[in-house]
Amino acid sequence: MEDGVAAVAMAVMKVMLSLCCVAACGLAAYLYHVLWVAPRKVLAEFRRQRIGGPPPSFPYGNLADMREAVAAAKAARAPVADATSFTTTAQWCCPSTRNGGKSTCLRTNLTWFYRNTGPIFTYSMGNVVFLHVSRPDVVRDINLCVSLDLGKSSYLKATHEPLFGGGILKSNGEAWLHQRRIIAPEFFLDKVKGMVDLMADSAQTLLKSWEERVDTNGGITDIKIDDDIRAYSADVISRTCFGSSYIKGKKIFSKIRELQQAVSKPNMLAEVTGLRFFPTTRNKQAWALHKQVRELILEIVNESGKDRNLLSAILHSANSSQAGLIEAENFIVDNCKSIYFAGYESTAVTAAWCLMLLGLHPEWQDRVREEVHEICGGQPLDSQSLQKLKSLTMVIQETLRLYPAGAFVSRQALQELTLGGVHIPKGVNIYIPVSTMHLDPNLWGPDVKEFNPERFSDARPHLYSYLPFGAGARTCLGQGFAMAELKILISLIISKFVLKLSPHYEHSPTLKLIVEPEFGVDLTLTKV
Repeated sequence: MEDGVAAVAMAVMKVMLSLCCVAACGLAAYLYHVLWVAPRKVLAEFRRQRIGGPPPSFPYGNLADMREAVAAAKAARAPVADATSFTTTAQWCCPSTRNGGKSTCLRTNLTWFYRNTGPIFTYSMGNVVFLHVSRPDVVRDINLCVSLDLGKSSYLKATHEPLFGGGILKSNGEAWLHQRRIIAPEFFLDKVKGMVDLMADSAQTLLKSWEERVDTNGGITDIKIDDDIRAYSADVISRTCFGSSYIKGKKIFSKIRELQQAVSKPNMLAEVTGLRFFPTTRNKQAWALHKQVRELILEIVNESGKDRNLLSAILHSANSSQAGLIEAENFIVDNCKSIYFAGYESTAVTAAWCLMLLGLHPEWQDRVREEVHEICGGQPLDSQSLQKLKSLTMVIQETLRLYPAGAFVSRQALQELTLGGVHIPKGVNIYIPVSTMHLDPNLWGPDVKEFNPERFSDARPHLYSYLPFGAGARTCLGQGFAMAELKILISLIISKFVLKLSPHYEHSPTLKLIVEPEFGVDLTLTKV
């Protein structure tokens, strides 16, 4: 009897082992197909069109090449010079005469791309195939494409999910179109004109703080400006779009900043498998921050009054839909997070880069100051005076050319597409390197690496060569809002202070979702 039971148990174990082996083999075959066979088919299609690229390795594609290049770039990185050793060229690589002409370059896997010369090539990360494009005809077609078949890149969507969720920055198709219809009208020119007074009021706290510091330190002081500018930008976006002051929104911005840092590095396991639920230390940190941000946003929603602003438009859409409570709350929270991030972080960083460049170029600083005095004459800023600040507009445009907040314009072929004569299979991620377009001497002239706002005085740049606010149908909705905010802040600062780049400034642009100064921007301030 016992022998019979043992035999049955043994048979069951063998069956279970066989099933496990079959399942393991099936999983291995599935992963091999997903990670190798399918991407190779896509790459073969590009090879047939004579579009090359570095050969991938199983299972991570070209990630090993990128990491090797980044490690080599970091190892070769020279100590950063102080401000006195900078030339008047301030761009991605800022030459340092003190260090034998070596450069401090953008510290990301961008360095790897430039080993693969040519305006169009492929590479892969895991099972995701990328088409890297700086060929003008393809970029032009991307700019002109309004089809919903060309959407936002889904790469890193799993990694960035705690920060963006299903909001407008990451959604596609009809979901994106619906959100755009709600949000776009809140940033039309007539709405932005009505926000000028609020923006100017928000700048007063920063100006008073800097005046007190200058006075306290005998008429001259060094200031690391980044946090103060973020506070200004945060107050603007809070008051204009959400009806709350920076004091109320301060925790939200702080948590979103932490969340940005937590999700700035790719989670390859999540990207390859689509699974983002493993309780790693970084995931747990991101989940906790997402929960805190969600609670803070819903708190502001519950306290919101009847003011007509972006928040009320989002609330109206959520309340009028047939979605359940959780889905409606997700819609509100995800879009609020997207607006907080897009309207706060990138504008603040652009302002910091702009003030850095004005500190490096006193001739342009004087020109902008004289323009502000001539047009405003000591009177409060209004929408009409902002439109007349031509020199300041050129300075901001040139800043955005040299230091665009977004390193790439990213798109994805949601269906098969043909752009610039290139057939692009469904699922391919298309990346346009903004810095490559902005620093192309064939498009901008031989002085492309120089800070020269005058290049924007006569004509608008070609549709495909200037991409600080993105491209095509997905162009940033808030660019008019951002330009008004930047003009107000910089004109008020320049009218009150003379700026010089501090000896403590270290030049190191780095990519953390957006291109920002790794060590902040240090300026020396005196009163005008």
